[in-house]
Amino acid sequence: MSAPFTLSYNLNRLGQAGDEVAFSASEDERAALAVLAGVLDVPKYDAQIRLHKLSPTRFALAYHLAAEVMQACVVTLEPLLARITRDFERELHYAPAPRHGGSDPAKDAAVSLEDDELREEISSLHYDLATPLIEEFLLAIDPYPRAPGVEFVPPETGEPKPENPFAALKGLKSGP
Repeated sequence: MSAPFTLSYNLNRLGQAGDEVAFSASEDERAALAVLAGVLDVPKYDAQIRLHKLSPTRFALAYHLAAEVMQACVVTLEPLLARITRDFERELHYAPAPRHGGSDPAKDAAVSLEDDELREEISSLHYDLATPLIEEFLLAIDPYPRAPGVEFVPPETGEPKPENPFAALKGLKSGP
């Protein structure tokens, strides 16, 4: 499935003053997001992205996402509106693909795991700002939404509870 929307940005044109991008998803984009997320509706999806050039090959991105999601309550199946507000950051490191066709595995392994979690290596200065927005949106959705005060109560069948399978072992236990 393709992404519901894209926000291409040429990082090569970013100046030292930085830039700010505001985005509001259209009705069609919100409908595609709802399908991708498996929810009933996405009535609101707005984002602000601040971009800063840290060096010629490093860029800092600060995101603010404000969205609303209509989901079905897992107990009553009634529609339930959830508000999502998420602030997150990304640091991009531009590392063009080597033209000679090979890379040094020892040098590639030298990057620590801690550094790897804080940064994202990109091979093109044309970056899709929407990808992190969509990822964070999907991660923020409650997988088991429940209306306030609603609790699942299993139906009573009138049958006795099944015996504990280890009850027979208790009788085999030898005394002191």
